[in-house]
Amino acid sequence: MRFVILFMLSLASFISIASYKPQDGDIIFQSSQSRQSLAVEQATNSPYSHMGIIFIKNNGKPYVFEAANKVVYTPLNSWIARGKNKNYIIKRLKNHNLSHSEIAKLKQVASSFEGKPYDIWFGWDNNYIYCSELIWKIYNKALKLKIGQLQTIKDFNLSSPVVKKKLKERYGNKIPYQETVISPVSIFNSPLLTTVDKQW
Repeated sequence: MRFVILFMLSLASFISIASYKPQDGDIIFQSSQSRQSLAVEQATNSPYSHMGIIFIKNNGKPYVFEAANKVVYTPLNSWIARGKNKNYIIKRLKNHNLSHSEIAKLKQVASSFEGKPYDIWFGWDNNYIYCSELIWKIYNKALKLKIGQLQTIKDFNLSSPVVKKKLKERYGNKIPYQETVISPVSIFNSPLLTTVDKQW
């Protein structure tokens, strides 16, 4: 009987993953293999160091709009393949189906960030953009939603040697502890979101 129950649970999980269909506005998380990934994960005490927002382009295919070297569209499959062990988790707004006008607003705001360079200093202005900042600002500017709790750099775990080395590399002796920041895990933990697909 126990075997049957476990099998049914496994089958249900398989069906859930197999039936996932990307939707505009879905938010995807991964552990990236970038040079700063480990520092981000240790500073934020989470396995998520990169994220993006999914949009369906005119060709009907899903792309991840992300802040990488610059803000670009990346095919969803390519984005997943680039992550550590190809693991990912996808979330979307809980109990809220985006309307056509809301999707249009998200895409319009997203277009204002396209091509902007990546922000290695994690500043809060719009001249340079990092991954979680991009998603937070798109949803906030388009739909007035605050997905994830804003923090400051001093709120993170800055004690590990990896994090200290990265801070020294980026800021020297002038670390902007009061700078407003948003982390991938803060967005991940937002009560406004629910998980719709997972391979982790």
